[in-house]
Amino acid sequence: MTGRESPADRAVDDIAFTLEQARRVQRNYGAWAPLYGWFARATASVGGVREGCVDALSLTPGDTVVDFGCGPGVNLPALRRAVGPDGRVVGVDITGPMLERAGRRIDRQGWANVSLVRGDATRPPIRDADAVLSTFVTSLFSDPAPVVRRWCAFADSVVVANFAPRGTRPANAALEAFARVNARLFDVEDANPLSQLDERTAASRRALEAEMDTVTTRRYVWGTIEVNAGHRSSE
Repeated sequence: MTGRESPADRAVDDIAFTLEQARRVQRNYGAWAPLYGWFARATASVGGVREGCVDALSLTPGDTVVDFGCGPGVNLPALRRAVGPDGRVVGVDITGPMLERAGRRIDRQGWANVSLVRGDATRPPIRDADAVLSTFVTSLFSDPAPVVRRWCAFADSVVVANFAPRGTRPANAALEAFARVNARLFDVEDANPLSQLDERTAASRRALEAEMDTVTTRRYVWGTIEVNAGHRSSE
């Protein structure tokens, strides 16, 4: 990296987490860390979302991959398998209790090539990687586009999974109920939280389309989860 400030850097400064927003995320995720950790592990294979995200990264042995918003580390096993023992996996999260749970998992497994960093995904503490994964994180940002563009600036493969009301009526109703229960976490501003989630997902996708050479989209869990994978050509 050159160390010069890019347009994406300047834009993201305007929407990086404020102190209150960071504290809100830390409070909500921190308080629910034990339950969330159990839930995330129990549902890790539901609908094939997480494995699909890792496959979409097109990782090869020896790669370095960053998982922004890694939480309790649910994505780490699949990412480590994809990069192999010579690769590197870095989990980044803003919430201490989540990182503690992820750290215990790493210690139990003895993963020497998996590390954790406490930091804000809108101001990445990691600036050199082959790939970036973010599952259900950019739905928290009022404008995810500058954040995703910043990730694209230092990685040739960026995969973002988000909530999207593209499914059946019952599936969308369940997603809306989830969003309303977690209104403070998602900073719901609209009377219809589904439209807010939809726009944030679309903004993430548009950012990938603006920065990457190819973008593919897949939907999971009755259309309520959208995975967008951006790749930059090596040529």
